[in-house]
Amino acid sequence: MKTANLILASGSPRRIEMMKQKGYHPAILPAEIEETLPFPMNGETSVMYLACRKALWTESALTDAQKESAPVIIAADTIVYKDRIIGKPADEKEAFETLSLLRNNWHYVITGVCLLQAGQPLRRLFYEKTKVYFRDYTEAELSSYVKTTEPYDKAGGYAIQGTFGQYVDHIEGDYENVIGFPWSRIEKELERF
Repeated sequence: MKTANLILASGSPRRIEMMKQKGYHPAILPAEIEETLPFPMNGETSVMYLACRKALWTESALTDAQKESAPVIIAADTIVYKDRIIGKPADEKEAFETLSLLRNNWHYVITGVCLLQAGQPLRRLFYEKTKVYFRDYTEAELSSYVKTTEPYDKAGGYAIQGTFGQYVDHIEGDYENVIGFPWSRIEKELERF
């Protein structure tokens, strides 16, 4: 299970690195889907829906020969949630507004995960939710941060393991979930396959 029989439906460097650190070396086949919802959903449902779409897309991209080995596809989707779904900021203005909203406050990081055995009816779909508390930071600190490249490929505009981690006061829940990959839960579910 730790090598050729896993496919990660993501090109996320953080997810790839986390799997390698845990001794897993999956094939990488990022899902090519539009991350849009067909109708309004709550945070938990939306991440599971998108994770499932990613897993199904990746399964459909496999050849029949690849499906014969029944690889397990792992797909995930992560959002930041504070009164609404907060995605990846498009520019400095949006990153500044998002992180101003989260300043000296708490929010949720929710990751949906879909595990799917290609060519088989076996599926696992779940989410993990972590509450993150930010301390107060100045507008100057925030202005300096949004000028870096870090905010723009991350939900909520920050990475807990990056430079913005210094503004996290504390969390309630799984730290790896905040990175975008609740590994402890994923590994438990993988053991059931």
